[in-house]
Amino acid sequence: MKFSVEREDLLAALQAVIGVVERRHTMPILGNLLVAVHAGKLAVTATDLEVELVAQAKVASGGEGQLTLPGRKLLDICRSLPEKSSLTVSQEGEKATIRAGRSRFVLATLPTTDFPVIDDLAEQQVIQLLQSDLRRLIDKTHFSMAQQDVRYYLNGMLLETDGKMLRTVATDGHRLALCELELAASPSVKQVIIPRKGVLELQRLLGSEGSVTLVLGSNHIRAQIGEVRFTSKLIDGRFPEYSRVIPSSPPRTVLADRDALRGALQRTAILSNEKYRGIRLVFQKDSLTLQAHNPEQEEAEEQVEVKYSGEELEVGFNVVYLLEALAAVDGGEVEIGLTDSNASCLVRAPGAASSRYVVMPMRL
Repeated sequence: MKFSVEREDLLAALQAVIGVVERRHTMPILGNLLVAVHAGKLAVTATDLEVELVAQAKVASGGEGQLTLPGRKLLDICRSLPEKSSLTVSQEGEKATIRAGRSRFVLATLPTTDFPVIDDLAEQQVIQLLQSDLRRLIDKTHFSMAQQDVRYYLNGMLLETDGKMLRTVATDGHRLALCELELAASPSVKQVIIPRKGVLELQRLLGSEGSVTLVLGSNHIRAQIGEVRFTSKLIDGRFPEYSRVIPSSPPRTVLADRDALRGALQRTAILSNEKYRGIRLVFQKDSLTLQAHNPEQEEAEEQVEVKYSGEELEVGFNVVYLLEALAAVDGGEVEIGLTDSNASCLVRAPGAASSRYVVMPMRL
């Protein structure tokens, strides 16, 4: 097998897929990329058995065939070559030779038959939408995913179609984030759970322009983003009934300047307990007092002007969860819905229902 390719074309394909190539892996083949030439196109495939990425590039010349090459070494070689270089790759036996100008690299290959490839999906649903819309759905919710929770179905993000709505939901059991988007078409009702690594890779690939085609299968999700095809296994589990967690109409409402509240929370958090990150919020008429202390007997307190007309209320929260929810809210104002000191609060932009954030209280 022998082919030629421009450095920039190959580098773009390698950078698109390298994220799923593990630095430490139990199977040597997972450190390699499957490089295939077919019909004048070069396809570069990477996988970690959970997520598969395929990127395409133009081939300057060469015959058809495929081989596997060490992923990170190939990327480092490409990066180190001068701009607008032309690479010629040829395979002889178990070695592959890469030539570019006066440079020559000989790399070890592994059999292509060992490379695991995800089969074609049995399509159950296809959704067409803008990349920017899907990226927004992920950006607004991904931070609430659990990490290595024994409840494995929380270590990912729920993607749900419901009538004309496409919805993403993430929760770690202590807080919840939800974002939804109205679609032009009305797909059938379906729920899938995308694993954490798949969510983060998809987020990295999505841009601000162009469209994306989502294909939902029984065990996999696939997204075609320009010249890159993303495929991820799904988590086989039942996502919690999140709608029961979201307060429908909290009796107390607080309106605050989002940036002023974030700044006050960040300053007060400096002296919170480094392990539990608890902070006390005392709501009084048109005033919010933030209080924090730590085992060294240090204290912080700050007052923030807010719009609140209810009775005095004192409640504790994890300050990191509040800050991440505030960071995801659009606009200059934020609305916090409260029930009592033992109930979750609802954070959102005033009057907006497309993005909602729930944070559970904590005892201080």
